[in-house]
Amino acid sequence: MKWAVTSLQGVEMPPILYGTAWKKERTAGLVELALAQGFRGIDTACQPKHYHESGVGEGLAAAWAKGLRRDEIYLQTKFTPLAGQDPQRIPYDPSASLARQVAQSFERSRANLGTDVLDGLVLHSPLAGPADFREVWTAMEALFDDGGVRQLGISNCYDPEVLRHLCETARVRPAIVQNRFYAATGYDRALREYCRRNGILYQSFWTLTANPDILAHDTVKALMSKHRRTAAQVFFRYLSQTGIIPLTGTSSAEHMREDLEITDFALADEECEAVGALLR
Repeated sequence: MKWAVTSLQGVEMPPILYGTAWKKERTAGLVELALAQGFRGIDTACQPKHYHESGVGEGLAAAWAKGLRRDEIYLQTKFTPLAGQDPQRIPYDPSASLARQVAQSFERSRANLGTDVLDGLVLHSPLAGPADFREVWTAMEALFDDGGVRQLGISNCYDPEVLRHLCETARVRPAIVQNRFYAATGYDRALREYCRRNGILYQSFWTLTANPDILAHDTVKALMSKHRRTAAQVFFRYLSQTGIIPLTGTSSAEHMREDLEITDFALADEECEAVGALLR
């Protein structure tokens, strides 16, 4: 990676992350491949329904055995509340208190990933009840206080007022928001502006899958021709230049290399404005 972005907690992360959802038994091999291609940021979750977190750990271990150091990788996981878990594969005691569930999930993640300290812990989605939300976030703050995690974040948070309330009431504010990036939410324009004003880093997922019309637009095609890049590279580069850290979950080594090459070129201001107009 040619550059890094730094969170309000002083944690550095690369401008694009490798996402590990929905890979099942392929997870270990794909994580190892992504790291071999040059990815230095990994996103996962302690949620067997959609993630094979121990497979992420296997891929990391294989990379470390080949000489990659733990301090070269930004590694974040998530606590997934009970409503988001497979009832047959819950990675913590569902009868325990919410605070205990957070602690148990985090210990499972550390064991799965083979590391004592994680760079980020993300709440997979806000909880509906304010008291429950507060209890979970307080438990995450305790993990931060103990040094087990370097920063906290929240995912699937589309209401700017929910984020604002969290920031105003939390002792340890979220450093990351990770959301699905698509037209149905207006591309989170108001929420991203709140993040920008408050130093919160915005990570996007479902970034390519949800936006085929943008990738096929004549504006993007013209930039592809001018810069000799793919549509994905143009879009990812635009996002990076506008303060967004995209996730990619490709299983193709070629696409991995291409995704990482977004650091090798830049869009002019007017080109960014042209792509940005497609999001309005």
